[in-house]
Amino acid sequence: MLKVILPNHNRISPFNEAARDLRIQNTPLWLWQKNMLAPYVTREIELAARAPLPRLHEAMIVYRNNLFFDADYIRVFMTKARKLGHACRAAFSAEDPAFREHALPLSTSYTLAGNLYLADLWYYPDGPVADVEPLVIDLGSKEVGYYHVPTYMADQSGDLVYQVPMRSLIAIDSWVHVYVADIIFGVFGRGLRSETRLDNDLAFKLGILGRALYEGRQVLECSELVKVGKNCVIDPSAIIHGPTTIGDNVTINAGAVIENCIIGNNVNISQDVQLMLSVVGDGAFLPFRAALFMTTIMDNAMIAQNTCLQMCVVGRNTFIGAGNTFTDYNLIPTPILARDGHNELNQSNRPVMGGCVGHNCRIGSGMIIFPARTIESDVVLFASKERRVIDRDVRYEDSDHSMLRNASLHRRLYPRLDETSGADVESW
Repeated sequence: MLKVILPNHNRISPFNEAARDLRIQNTPLWLWQKNMLAPYVTREIELAARAPLPRLHEAMIVYRNNLFFDADYIRVFMTKARKLGHACRAAFSAEDPAFREHALPLSTSYTLAGNLYLADLWYYPDGPVADVEPLVIDLGSKEVGYYHVPTYMADQSGDLVYQVPMRSLIAIDSWVHVYVADIIFGVFGRGLRSETRLDNDLAFKLGILGRALYEGRQVLECSELVKVGKNCVIDPSAIIHGPTTIGDNVTINAGAVIENCIIGNNVNISQDVQLMLSVVGDGAFLPFRAALFMTTIMDNAMIAQNTCLQMCVVGRNTFIGAGNTFTDYNLIPTPILARDGHNELNQSNRPVMGGCVGHNCRIGSGMIIFPARTIESDVVLFASKERRVIDRDVRYEDSDHSMLRNASLHRRLYPRLDETSGADVESW
């Protein structure tokens, strides 16, 4: 089957990079899409902007390159589409809890058609045609809580719960969607599928129990649930609970606690680091007592000692200094606003939400970042009397390094779309 890729050239703030090049589940999105569709396609065509679909009489799947989808969604979509026998387009019901609560807010990619939202994913059994039927795939959502807190923290927007899907499709239009894809649809979704399989598959359950007994470990620590790559060094006092995936050449030192995480290759995790429900990119470095909760850090990021990130996204090659705190809750229960697909502030539909730091940033020590604030790629922030609390989005023009004589030593690698004429744009 032929795969046709449609471009989406919008750049996601504050990264200033197209969604296809951002990492989801520690994999560039374009490569993730390629891997998910590999069982179904034999060749591909990547179209230029506004180019027409190829007029070929053969089966093809067509999708926009800012879509994140998992293997379970694609399997169900392809099965139902082939059974349908004619052209169809992926659609969501407006009542689907996971779509309504997490995918739709801040999005600009879906097309409203009655009570359905159409996604940019099509199946044509015999080439492109105009008559396309919506194909609604139920995401199979389940309500999952992630905080046990006093009732005053559950404001008028509802309790602190997620609608976690068994299968996932989301358009990446905002940095918040990177968080949703990685954490809610990714890490939480993997955990939900594992729990569901444990409830329904006796052989799977007995296999895990047998492996735990054989290894002399607790069930959550056995190798069926904690997958470790090659050449890893893990201190015996580290606590690692599954489902967790650890890549190759990873060092985990004494006292580290890791629960339900995805950890890439060549990662260094120092003493007493706390990682929970997070994604850690290739080459990342976490010095002692750094803490990540429901957070994504991309490749080659460094989060220094005593820094706490909750519900955040951090870009590649970014350093965040010691003792920084990213807050995630408005003390007065006003809605948290975040940047949408048009780079405008809009309601995030989340009672708690951390911040986002772009690529190639350098953040000094001891700062407090308010909920959902963003720091644009290539920004440098010095700790000073004037710069301790980040209560608004920080643009490149606000970067502290511009006042230095040697400012040119820190290059601008990720300019905004209106700055790219003649610029050297770094990409994966």
